[in-house]
Amino acid sequence: MDSLLNILIWLPVLGGGLVIAIGNKRSDIAKWVAVAIAVAVFALSLTLWTGFDTSTSDMQFVLDLPWIEQFNIRYHIGIDGISMPLIILTTFSTILVIVAGWEVIQNRPADYMAAFLMMEGVIIGVFSSMDAILFYVFWEASLIPMLLIIGIWGGQNRVYAAVKFFLYTFLGSVFLLVSLIYMYTIQGDGASFSLAVLNDLPLTLTEQSWIFWAFFLAFAVKVPMFPVHTWLPDAHVQAPTGGSVILAAIMLKMGGYGFFRFSLPITPDASSEFATVVIVLSLIAIVYIGFVALVQKDMKKLIAYSSISHMGFVTLGVFSLFSIVEMGTDGNIIGSLEGVYLGLEGAMIQMISHGFISAAMFLVVGVLYDRLHSRDISTYGGVINSMPKFTGFAVLFAMANAGLPGTSGFVGEFMVILSALQANFWYAFLAATTLIIGAAYTLWMVKRVFWGPVTNSAVSTLSDINNREFFILAILAVAVIVMGVYPQPVVEVMHASVVNLLEQALTTKLPVTL
Repeated sequence: MDSLLNILIWLPVLGGGLVIAIGNKRSDIAKWVAVAIAVAVFALSLTLWTGFDTSTSDMQFVLDLPWIEQFNIRYHIGIDGISMPLIILTTFSTILVIVAGWEVIQNRPADYMAAFLMMEGVIIGVFSSMDAILFYVFWEASLIPMLLIIGIWGGQNRVYAAVKFFLYTFLGSVFLLVSLIYMYTIQGDGASFSLAVLNDLPLTLTEQSWIFWAFFLAFAVKVPMFPVHTWLPDAHVQAPTGGSVILAAIMLKMGGYGFFRFSLPITPDASSEFATVVIVLSLIAIVYIGFVALVQKDMKKLIAYSSISHMGFVTLGVFSLFSIVEMGTDGNIIGSLEGVYLGLEGAMIQMISHGFISAAMFLVVGVLYDRLHSRDISTYGGVINSMPKFTGFAVLFAMANAGLPGTSGFVGEFMVILSALQANFWYAFLAATTLIIGAAYTLWMVKRVFWGPVTNSAVSTLSDINNREFFILAILAVAVIVMGVYPQPVVEVMHASVVNLLEQALTTKLPVTL
């Protein structure tokens, strides 16, 4: 079992190489090989769930091998209850984008599918790295396939969007690397990049503050948080449908994961010191970006801005903990543990739920774009008259995006709002406005695109979804409803790890002064 994670990382990477070797001239074979590899990786990833011990916060499925011995950098991988659900979300989403591009991608289809397979393996590496440099290598490597996906298969301004995406995320990550090198240099003999070592490394408040903001720049850009969010709408609009799905469903979660894995345990005192700043930025994203989404004329841009708004709940849930509890002088936690668990677990649920819903919303837009080659809301109207089955799915996902109870979109946001209420009434009040703003921009889009009489003669010629499209949307519909009705299995998986994370976040790392 200690090699299972290694297989999950490298099987899709090597499989992507095989698909490239088969080539675009034999694209039919390449497609079947790609989907077979994606299904195999997903099936293997499910064994992480079935073999996972929910009673412990210890890392599981661990593999620790020497890599760059001169600097004590190791190929050290493992998972806990925070990373494992994100890995399964990654393997699940990869199947969807490969099947979704089956007929749509005519230009170099083998290369297209290979790029997604390779990105899948690299992102699994991000979520399983226990060595900081290994994490950084996988983190940066994930940019390359997405850069190619946007730059080759994107829209008219694809090169501009691809370069902007790369520069924002790459430059933010440089600060992460600098902070890792600094922590390595101050350790002295036997220095290590192991996350376990960095978690226990004593740091002054000044050191933690610099490191915290270095982490923040890397992870906030990825989430993306206000005001470093401007690359995302351009990337989404220009990316092909599959690129938008993986970007929203998986890559944004890498930023949220970074706050869980790096910011809280490595810089706990600075995280507490600057929590209010992060909360304010999160609330601005939730409210202000929601209003920005309301005025969009392009469906993809509307969904992209809604993603920024919904991801604000992740950082709000994470950093609200410092307003709810504190560590007493006797070593006991003072405050509502239930409130903190609601926030941290709600943030994780929100990431997974947003993965399902954002993927579904972009696939819905992709279905329409494949038929009329337009994303403008004004192009459509009365789609239900010619595509009733498709409209049923689209409205379900739209309701989930608006936070309808009974869907996964409600669960995470409601948990974070309840947590924020215990931190500060106004945090919860402002966060709860998303239920109004989100419903406004979502229902406004649904009304203009799907309801009413046909307003464009081209809409009357549309054909309803085929079996392939029905299969993809049906799977996502099941995921959205099941997680909305019964999220408990996911909460149970992550709870022990969240308890351990809370203890790390509340334990000071300031050097003891005599």
